Amino acid sequence: MSRFNQDIGEGLLSACTSELVRLGVAEAAITVATVPGALELPLALQTMARSARYEALIALGAVIRGETYHFEIVANDSCRALMEVQLASGVPVANGILTCEDDDQAVARMHLKGIDCARAAVEMANLLRLVREHTQ
Repeated sequence: MSRFNQDIGEGLLSACTSELVRLGVAEAAITVATVPGALELPLALQTMARSARYEALIALGAVIRGETYHFEIVANDSCRALMEVQLASGVPVANGILTCEDDDQAVARMHLKGIDCARAAVEMANLLRLVREHTQ
């Protein structure tokens, strides 16, 4: 989870972890790591993916538009890098980095996005496990 826009990150994390537990993921199987911002998420997740300890990963954070071009750089590059992590590692990465115009949009979206990411991560982990079982 990115600590930049931490209140939004915490809201995403709360919704996501609650949904993971509701879907049957043991709390002990959930690892939470925090990084300074959205651009640091891909490196942390790449390292986690390479550890072979995780069946799926979830990136959580918020990039909120400001008055400069920085918003576009962070939003685009973090998304691209997350895609590269999952394709290179074979570990699914659910992208829960909100890209919003303002804080109100982020607050309105954080709960549902956290839930959606949990569902996507579990679904992809299950799918890849099934594919591996059928190809061995």
